[in-house]
Amino acid sequence: MVPIFAENHSVILCEKPVGVLSQPSPVQQESMLSLLEAQCGCAVYPIHRLDREVGGVMVFAKTQAAAAVLSAAVQQRTLEKEYLAVVRGRPADPSGTFTDLLFKDSGRGKTFVVTRMRKGVKEASLSYEVLAERDGCTLVLVRLRTGRTHQIRVQFSSRGMPLLGDRKYGGPAAPGLALWSCKLAFPGGKGVASFAVSSLPRGEVWEGFQQILSGLTL
Repeated sequence: MVPIFAENHSVILCEKPVGVLSQPSPVQQESMLSLLEAQCGCAVYPIHRLDREVGGVMVFAKTQAAAAVLSAAVQQRTLEKEYLAVVRGRPADPSGTFTDLLFKDSGRGKTFVVTRMRKGVKEASLSYEVLAERDGCTLVLVRLRTGRTHQIRVQFSSRGMPLLGDRKYGGPAAPGLALWSCKLAFPGGKGVASFAVSSLPRGEVWEGFQQILSGLTL
């Protein structure tokens, strides 16, 4: 069963388990879409994605009209998305903004930071806040300003701070990928009510920061 935080006529706010696809792939049909449709007994429309290895809060629409409103909110950056991550090393400043040009190489299944704008390149921006440090690693709260493929993973890795468990981008071995969708918020509009939902990560990869996480208010 998918944990559901709230549901109304237009949206479902839920928690994606680690290891589940956000949407079906050519080789695997089971995904959050199929699970929610079976569980809720209605059509479900995707708004955003999380990598298979990432868990946490997601929103799905129950009508095409709601999907259009929320998809526009993603483009207009009024759908607030926050993540928790553990990186190797420490940012130079306790808080800041990263802005890069990213190129998604679909053939290699990776995203790269590049130095000039060209076809397939998009600007990516995020802000971060350091929450705690331990054993050469740092727990950060990340606020996405754009939503690019592997954005958080790539932007931190390119600065020498790969996420724990992120072998695709040079991260140290760990029992899972230390990235979690911890908050979604929307001010409401055009028939979709405002919402704010949060969730804290669980699992062995987060154990070193459980004390700070247990007292965190999102």
